[in-house]
Amino acid sequence: MTKKKPIPALKDVILAGRRVERHFPWMRAVVAPKMWNFAAEQLAAGRWSLLGLWGEPASVHMALLDKNAAEPGVISLECPGGRYPSVGQLHPPAMRLERAAADLFGLLPQGAPDSRLWLDHGQWGFSRPLGAPGPAATAASSYRFLPAEGESLHEIRVGPVHAGIIEPGHFRFTASGETIVRLEERLGYTHKGIEGLMAGSDIHRAAKLAGRTSGDSTVAYSFAFVRAVEAALGVEVPPRAVWLRALMAELERLANHLGDIGAICNDAAFSLMHAHCGVLRERVLRASDAAFGHRMMRDRVVPGGVASYLSDGGTTAIRSLIAEIGRRFPALVELYDNTASLQDRTVATGRLNAELAGQYGAGGYVGRASGRDFDVRRDLAYPPYDELAFDVPLLQEGDVNARVWIRIHEVKQSLSLVEQILRQLPSGPIRVDVAQTNGPHEGMALVEGFRGDILAWLRIGEGGTVERCHLRDPSWFQWPLLEAVIEGNIVADFPLCNKSFNCSYSGHDL
Repeated sequence: MTKKKPIPALKDVILAGRRVERHFPWMRAVVAPKMWNFAAEQLAAGRWSLLGLWGEPASVHMALLDKNAAEPGVISLECPGGRYPSVGQLHPPAMRLERAAADLFGLLPQGAPDSRLWLDHGQWGFSRPLGAPGPAATAASSYRFLPAEGESLHEIRVGPVHAGIIEPGHFRFTASGETIVRLEERLGYTHKGIEGLMAGSDIHRAAKLAGRTSGDSTVAYSFAFVRAVEAALGVEVPPRAVWLRALMAELERLANHLGDIGAICNDAAFSLMHAHCGVLRERVLRASDAAFGHRMMRDRVVPGGVASYLSDGGTTAIRSLIAEIGRRFPALVELYDNTASLQDRTVATGRLNAELAGQYGAGGYVGRASGRDFDVRRDLAYPPYDELAFDVPLLQEGDVNARVWIRIHEVKQSLSLVEQILRQLPSGPIRVDVAQTNGPHEGMALVEGFRGDILAWLRIGEGGTVERCHLRDPSWFQWPLLEAVIEGNIVADFPLCNKSFNCSYSGHDL
């Protein structure tokens, strides 16, 4: 009896390809179409996870994580004639990423199940802006939504303009009475051309652009971008700056989780929680301003370190904040848990099963509420999290209530992390100069934002300018799951499910 050959690991696939020198800290290789297709098969089989897919004018790249390996890697495929084998035909989470690469670069995935435009709404005046520009695409009004068949179905169209201060996105519901049969999203309205603006920018301007990809995650995006820069150039950041970055990241996580908990309750008509959580979120923003000179801490994480030292007054403000949240938050948790009318709205609503969460590599509270045990701070640990003690909460129910509880547990963990950071914060300088480079250097980083893992990949060319940068928001893999979980729920529960996901429009739309 002959033994079966072992299935090649991601590392084997990369080593079999043409290695790209000066790609840090993980490997990248240009592979043959056969290996590209093999990678798609491994994704479809659930052995690997898709971390990102992005294009260039003549090639396409995939960042992958082998579930049996300790680190990710990148494979690239040259695209003669602008064509390549579709990954999405085997692994649906790649489909929207492929559509975005087609819109921006004109790269056409062969065999793709969905060839509709995604980011391009026909308003640019031309198509393929980062590839070989061509005639403008058809207008957004001609976009073909997927059909739904059945008796007594009706359609509800929502957005892209919404009531209140909210980003634009269109939601097309098909319903039978009050029960939702299908939801399809149309996004791309907040496309800013971040990747095009970065091309040719020096790393300091590019860092500012990265921090504006999604405003509520400005620290996390800046953190991911500068870590990619520093990996590419071999920059060693001062220890104090490393710890201050984590402090800012946890304050950002606190502010967003507190805001989300209140907003979810508000969508269930429980405005009391919204008011109290809003007060605590405001306290976090004020403490951040006192400590780092900006409520959102924008432009405070910079290449080579950080821009603010953290004075004694700032430390006092943060310690006071932690004490106040620690004193007031437990009562709010008890209020949430003991309000029967609220539990009636959140329990068993918008349930995401573990299999789908795993297939899409759902990050953050979306994945962890459905049993996907992944947190970059722990699983691909970067400083200073490799020296900090924290737990990653995990639940299996996958409903709105579980996503609330993951946030509640993460608030408690972030409070502990902030205390540890302040206690262990080293002294010393907070920034070093980032030297220019004489050749192409590539860097990649993964950082845990409040929504989940954020990917940054870039190439730095002559003189220290950015030749290409790609930033991938967790929402790329979360928006499609919102479509899935809302089916079978009533229309009135959509705001509740939507807020429990709280996907980014701006980060997703680049």
